[in-house]
Amino acid sequence: MRAMSERTAVIDVITARERDLGGFSVRRVLPSPHRRHVGPFVFLDHMGPVALPPGQGMDVRPHPHVNLATVTYLFEGEILHRDSLGSEQPIRPGDVNWMTAGSGIVHSERTPPELRAAGPKLHGLQMWIALPLEHEETRPTFVHHPKASLPKISRDGVNLHVVAGTAYGETSPVATLSPTFYVAADLPAGATLAVPEHEEAAVYVVDGAIRTNDLNAGTGDLSVFLPGAERNFTATKDTRAVLLGGASLGERHVYWNFVSSSRERIERAKADWREGRFPRVPGDDVEFIPLPDE
Repeated sequence: MRAMSERTAVIDVITARERDLGGFSVRRVLPSPHRRHVGPFVFLDHMGPVALPPGQGMDVRPHPHVNLATVTYLFEGEILHRDSLGSEQPIRPGDVNWMTAGSGIVHSERTPPELRAAGPKLHGLQMWIALPLEHEETRPTFVHHPKASLPKISRDGVNLHVVAGTAYGETSPVATLSPTFYVAADLPAGATLAVPEHEEAAVYVVDGAIRTNDLNAGTGDLSVFLPGAERNFTATKDTRAVLLGGASLGERHVYWNFVSSSRERIERAKADWREGRFPRVPGDDVEFIPLPDE
């Protein structure tokens, strides 16, 4: 986290940290030692951009989630999602895969077999969203939304896609369970954009650079805004960014792939995975990721 000046409307700038996920490196933004969440967003991984060698691909073996929702958004490449509900859905750039784990779900994410020979490319974001207390044990669901179904906005040279929630007078078809916004933005150098008015808000620079008052942020930086402050930023070069936030749902306990308001619920999920009580993923039920060493 960087020191803030008195003039800035930004209270944190969090720089992503490299994480190895077993041969595949990501940049982890949330949670960080300085900030556990922004609105309901409790986890943010930046995948790529990467070009994998011919014959290889991304293989995230079946693993469980409880009490959260996940959203995958790609800029390049393709991932095949399978889950224990029987869903089998490729996701491509601009699409949205929104999975509500609720009481418990298992899924895998892999490069489709037909794309491996040429050496697949991959670039995208994976986020987890906390669920309101009354919805933590909701029935698991999976919904796919193609790129063409998401609201598109163009203003002063800035192109916006409302991925989830409500922003700039548009509402995404992606259903959320609490006040949320998630917007993908492409800004030319010199363009200024106001961040939507929500309780908590941040801008993540996927590629490029921005300036807020006297504070600069570049690729891999998450700028978190001061509540109630004027939330404008300017692209200092051509920039791809995402804007995210919403109502705070309070602190959540996070262990591995489990997020919950209850430590006891996480302990139960750990025991269920260890002892094989989660459902299996049809079509991908041979491998799995074991519970990490404790």
